[in-house]
Amino acid sequence: MPLSTHADRFARLALANITREYPNFPAHLITSADEAHAPRALHPAFYGAYDWHSSVHMHWLLVRLLRRHGGTPALPESTRAVAVLDRHLTPGNLAVEAAYLRAHPSFERPYGWAWLLVLAAECRALGGENGARWAAALEPAVAAVDGLLAGWLPKATYPVRHGNHPNSAFALGLALDSGELSAETDGAVRERLLAWFADDHDAPAHWEPSGQDFLSPALSEADAVRRVLPAERFAAWLDRFLPALRTGAPCPPLDVPVVSDHADPQIGHLLGLTLSRAAALRSLADALPDGPARARLTAAAEAHLAAGLPAVERGDFTTDHWLATFAALALDPAGER
Repeated sequence: MPLSTHADRFARLALANITREYPNFPAHLITSADEAHAPRALHPAFYGAYDWHSSVHMHWLLVRLLRRHGGTPALPESTRAVAVLDRHLTPGNLAVEAAYLRAHPSFERPYGWAWLLVLAAECRALGGENGARWAAALEPAVAAVDGLLAGWLPKATYPVRHGNHPNSAFALGLALDSGELSAETDGAVRERLLAWFADDHDAPAHWEPSGQDFLSPALSEADAVRRVLPAERFAAWLDRFLPALRTGAPCPPLDVPVVSDHADPQIGHLLGLTLSRAAALRSLADALPDGPARARLTAAAEAHLAAGLPAVERGDFTTDHWLATFAALALDPAGER
C-alpha cells in the first residue's frame, strides 16, 4: 500500500498538530518563578503537537510527504505545508532550539535527537530552494545533537531496552539512517551498538509486549544490528537472537497486539507498536535471503500494517499528534532514499 494513498490525510494531520500549541506536555524543569515556560517561548520551531519529539517527527513527516508527493495531485496541502515549514524552520528559531539542546543535555535523549537528525536529512534530500534553506537552518541543532551524542555514548554503559522513547536501539538506528552525523560520531554509534548487542542471543520475546510499548524491544534491537553488520553475519546473528523464526515456534513480536482502549494515552501506545513493528519487520525481511524466516517476517509486517493504519486519524489528540509518523515509517521507511 503506497504512502501516496494517505499523503493528503497525513499532511493535514501534521499541519494541524505542529501549529497547535495546546494541549502541551513540555519536558522542562522549571527552576524559578520568573522563568519563561510557555511552549512557544521555549521552542519557537517545535512548540506544537503536544510534545517536542512529536513536533519534530511531524515536521519530518511533512517534509517526507513534500519530497515524495509534493508535485503530484496526492498532496493538495503542498503550498500550506511549505508556508508553515518556512515559519518554523528559520535560522532564528532553530538557533533557540540548538541553544536549548546544549543547555539541557539530557533533554529528549536519544529519541528526539534522532528525529531531529532525520528531519535535517529529509530537508537535505528534498533539495531545491526550500529543502536547502531548511537544512541550512537546522545545521546548528544538528551540530548540537552530534556533540551531545558523542559526549553521551562513552557513558552509556548499558542500553535502554524497553519499548518507549528512551529505547537505545531505535534511536541510534534512526541516527545512522540520517547520514547527518560526523564521521567520528557515526563510528562511535556503530561501535556502541555492537558493544551492546553483538553477543545477544535468545531474546526474551515472550515478554512482549509490555502494556504501553510503542516499540518492540526485540525488533528494534534486531533492526539496529541490521544496520551495522554485513548481510551474512546479520542473518546468523538474527538466527541466534530469534531462533523461533527458523524453527517455526511461536514468536510474540510477530503477533498483532490487542489494543483494548484506543483513547487511553498509554494503552494507545500499542497502536504505534503495530506500525513500528510493521516497519521493523519489513526491514528485517528485506535483509534476509528467501526462506521461511523471511516469509514469516513479511506476513507479520503486512498483518501489523493492516491493523494499525485504520487508527491513524481518530479525532483524538492522544494518537493524532504522533501516529501518522509511524504509519509513514511502515509505508516508506526513514532510511529509504
